[in-house]
Amino acid sequence: MFKKIFKNMSQENTENIEKDNLMDDNVSENQETAQEELSVEEQLQQELAKEKDKFLRLFAEFENYKKRTSKERIDLFKTANQEVLQAMLPVLDDFDRAWTQISKSEDDALVKGVELIQEKLKSTLVAKGLEEVELKAGDVFNADFAEAITQIPAPSDELKGKIVDVIEKGYKLGDKIIRFPKVVIGQ
Repeated sequence: MFKKIFKNMSQENTENIEKDNLMDDNVSENQETAQEELSVEEQLQQELAKEKDKFLRLFAEFENYKKRTSKERIDLFKTANQEVLQAMLPVLDDFDRAWTQISKSEDDALVKGVELIQEKLKSTLVAKGLEEVELKAGDVFNADFAEAITQIPAPSDELKGKIVDVIEKGYKLGDKIIRFPKVVIGQ
């Protein structure tokens, strides 16, 4: 009888142990499944974070592109007239030389007409952004704003290292010098 009881108990223990093992296996399978689900979720979170980062970088790059192209467009509009204005500078110089001779004329109608044309030409060029670089005899020479053609002995001590004469006027378009004034400096 004890044997039977012991056998039953041992069978029950074996069954309980097997049930416990099965439960442990189920728990560990559930834990593995949960871990797999967590790892899949973590992977998805990481992929989402990577995609967000790519998106932010792409967006920032696009914003920089827009700013750069708008700045380039503005610069282009500012200097779009540069070639035309540079081509007009010799005509303006010739007109100034002609004006010097015509202003000595006795014919008031001619002087008045040429003066009106000259003023209209200059005002049109100024409206397009052309400005004269203001230099005169006695100004200090600066190589960043003028081109020295030659040096001559200074007529006075005050003119040493300074501009003695302006041979050709200089012009700028906005902040950019498109033709440097040509000057003679005292030595």
